[in-house]
Amino acid sequence: MKDSQVRIRIPIHHPKEHRQASLAEVGSGSIATSLQKNKLMQQQPDTRGTLSTGVKPNRRITAVPSAVNSVDTALPIAGAAVHDTRAASPLQVTLPHLRPSAGRAPRWGSRRPWLPFAAMAGVLVLAMAVPALMAWPRQTAQPVPPSSRTAAPAAPSVTAKGETPVLRLPGVPPIPAVPAAPTRSMPVAAEPDVRVYVTSTGRTETLPLEQYIVGVVAAEMPPSFEGEALKAQAIAARTFIARRLLADDTSGAPAGADVTDTVKHQAYISKAKLTREWGHSGKSAELAKIQQAVRDTKDTIMVYEGKPITASFFSTSNGYTENSEDVWAKAVPYLRSVSSPWDKQLAPRYTETVTLSRQSVFDRLGLSRTAIAASTGGGRMPEIRILSKTEGHRIKKIEVGGSIFTGPEIRNKLGLRSAEFTWKAEGDRIAITTYGYGHGVGMSQWGANGMAKEGHTATQILLHYYTGISFAQASRILS
Repeated sequence: MKDSQVRIRIPIHHPKEHRQASLAEVGSGSIATSLQKNKLMQQQPDTRGTLSTGVKPNRRITAVPSAVNSVDTALPIAGAAVHDTRAASPLQVTLPHLRPSAGRAPRWGSRRPWLPFAAMAGVLVLAMAVPALMAWPRQTAQPVPPSSRTAAPAAPSVTAKGETPVLRLPGVPPIPAVPAAPTRSMPVAAEPDVRVYVTSTGRTETLPLEQYIVGVVAAEMPPSFEGEALKAQAIAARTFIARRLLADDTSGAPAGADVTDTVKHQAYISKAKLTREWGHSGKSAELAKIQQAVRDTKDTIMVYEGKPITASFFSTSNGYTENSEDVWAKAVPYLRSVSSPWDKQLAPRYTETVTLSRQSVFDRLGLSRTAIAASTGGGRMPEIRILSKTEGHRIKKIEVGGSIFTGPEIRNKLGLRSAEFTWKAEGDRIAITTYGYGHGVGMSQWGANGMAKEGHTATQILLHYYTGISFAQASRILS
């Protein structure tokens, strides 16, 4: 019987590579033996190879070096025909994606060409799913802004009894809590009244505290000063009267009054006078400026260790303020000497010279002619010699005609503007030049205006002139 032949059609993916393969390379391979090579050379060349019918149709064909058949069958190499003497029924087998090069395995997925596409599709799906899963919201709260994702977790807020605590994410501002209705209404402290003795009328005027402060600021500080300086003056004036009201101090005032309208306590312009002389004479804008400063500082006072301070103030410094003990013989911790360089630059009457007769000086100081003659050796002018100065650069002790006086004594008896002064004898007269104006303890008003011009606030001004003080509400302290 004529041998049945199975035609094998081999698809070639790399024809150039296939054409370059030689028989020598085939002979060196492990698929065909030397005997089989001779048989191959005797056959008629054909580009279509045949496979013996003895090959099982379901047998898996690989390109490993082992032979397909156990005896003498081999895979077709370079178009050679392969014969098998065993008879079998005709069967045509197609070997998909088999590389013709000897000793190489078929490509991955050669028998399942859809696998690479499926794998790539799976990777793409996974790449798209991971970010979506990471961004999936895990809580019902609002998303955290990107800039605050690394912020530290917020501390749990304290809630009232019976309320459910609210959880929030870091960086998300808390929702303002609605205050619970008070069980009972808290009484509001009433604004205290101030009784002021008006010297021009001889009557006592009673008015609310804040209205009284308007009259004091208008009398004590020029309205042309900076707004922050006016605020500092308002707080100082309010502190002064609050201290007296708290201590029920009416010293220096007539019966039925808390204070007078003089510099003995605080200067004051009555409401009627402000309305008549300021409101209707072109100074309404200045009055409104003072009223605004009082409103901006309403109920604010200075305290030291929880008590209102002695808020002393004066017009112009000599460049420094004074320690309280150098003026009033009592050391006060918050009335310390500090620098005040603004006065010399701004105050129009920083220096002033007065000329007194020799006899007037003797009489005011209580010096007799005999004492003067003895101290001067019969001369006409008494000897004047400075013995010491204060930390505020004012005269602490001075000798005049053999008698010793303090600087404040000389200032008060001679009516000088300051305790820092120089003098020059001119015949029977003495020319005395003073520097600054006032006792020098506490806040300098011209210095406060200078600080305000430099951009300092009212609280910064007060903290400079009153050492170690803090601020409180007058209503709470007076109630």
